[in-house]
Amino acid sequence: MDLEVIENTWITLRDGTRLAARIWLPEGTRSRPVPAVLEYIPYRKRDGTRGRDEPMHGYFAQNGYAAVRVDIRGTGESDGHLADEYLKLEQDDALEVIDWIAAQDWCSGNVGMMGKSWSGFNCLQVAARRPAALKAILTCYSTDDRFRDDIHFMGGCLLNDNLWWGSIMLAYQSRPLDPEIAGEGWRARWLDRIATMPFFPALWTAHQSYDAYWKHGSVQEDWSAIQCPVMVVGGWADSYTNSVPRLLEKLQVPSRGIIGPWGHVYPHDGIPGPAIGFLQEAARWWDYWLKGVDSGIMDEPQLRAFINDPVAPTGTRDVQPGHWVGEARWPSSAIGTKVLHLHATGALSGEPDPEDAPLPVRSPQDHGRAAGEWMGTGCAGEMPTDQRLDDGGSLNFTTPVLTETVEVLGAPELLLQLASDVPVAQLGVRLCDVLPSGEVLRVSYQVLNLTHRDSHENPTPLEPGRTYRVKITLSACGHRFLPGHRIRVLIGTAYWPAI
Repeated sequence: MDLEVIENTWITLRDGTRLAARIWLPEGTRSRPVPAVLEYIPYRKRDGTRGRDEPMHGYFAQNGYAAVRVDIRGTGESDGHLADEYLKLEQDDALEVIDWIAAQDWCSGNVGMMGKSWSGFNCLQVAARRPAALKAILTCYSTDDRFRDDIHFMGGCLLNDNLWWGSIMLAYQSRPLDPEIAGEGWRARWLDRIATMPFFPALWTAHQSYDAYWKHGSVQEDWSAIQCPVMVVGGWADSYTNSVPRLLEKLQVPSRGIIGPWGHVYPHDGIPGPAIGFLQEAARWWDYWLKGVDSGIMDEPQLRAFINDPVAPTGTRDVQPGHWVGEARWPSSAIGTKVLHLHATGALSGEPDPEDAPLPVRSPQDHGRAAGEWMGTGCAGEMPTDQRLDDGGSLNFTTPVLTETVEVLGAPELLLQLASDVPVAQLGVRLCDVLPSGEVLRVSYQVLNLTHRDSHENPTPLEPGRTYRVKITLSACGHRFLPGHRIRVLIGTAYWPAI
């Protein structure tokens, strides 16, 4: 099919701001309007994501959709300033963009919205605003909870990625506008953009609890606000996986979820592999909800998930062995709970510890060196390495050698009874697979600022010497512990450099 590609067009908003858009149109849409798919991000369509945009949006156009890629206000060649992530103004602009798309002569009036990371976030946020033309969304590597599961804080602990990501945004935003698109005034607009750019890491660090700042844009505040169908995608090597099962459980609309072995890249480029035909899956989703074609996608399991098999814990992994499973509904009635108890002897057993003796732990401050990157993107050296590097700095609890397979899908939970000798403390908890070789593979983990033990909204200091019962929910995972392996739980009081 021949395509019409519009390199740049201006979407003029009510306040006069112009947003820059690139559009792919199937042949003949001027006389036969088609549904549209919008991706709305700050990453510079002209050069930042061009190599990724072309095959993806070109594919949608080849399959009968108008694909629209828009730079949000203050990014790329779009007018204005970017003052922060996920502002209400960003959503307001998106509502106008969707109205503009739906009114074009090449659009049937049905619009879908998709995206990964930032644009995965704003898919959810814009859907909660209920624009009439938005019929379905496809959100990848995003979250419903901006405080608990984003790049700034984890378990109430400040992530070092907060600085990394803020620095990246400063670098992105300091690049000049393209004179060919922006025209003669490009230099003045560029310098003005630099002069008004905020110091992003400081904006985020200023809010160290789940306050109104983080509640804005966290769709968990009102699940019922989203009234269009949702497909949600995550990857085990990525950091935005917890939201997939939560969204499937909590949303009150038709939904489907996919979790693969991948890092923070679209699944058709998925690393670690195996990648999938994600564009084909997306087209099936759009066919069903935007064209009214029964593609069969709603007859399939609500959650399709990849179960990782154990591998040697090297920092670089191009392919992840494992297998796919399908759960008709999530939460799944086919998944039971396996309870294991921590023993003072270091055992991990199905039977409670008869001694129930207290165990002290004070990890060295460099505990966590084998953690790898908080957010994997498919780059060399970013995966967790052999956990034995850190195991000596934590409490270790290990099962006997397994005689049968134990398959895990979901979010493991750890219940602890603990006391602290200081009012502010933290924990780093890991679930690991001990291979027959003795190597230790991290399966899941979580950190917790213990002042957040009861609430991320209202942290309270610990009372030294007082005993507390604390539940820690580890990151969702899919893993198969094989016969001959052992399951290990580890508890430390630091997790550097992640936090």
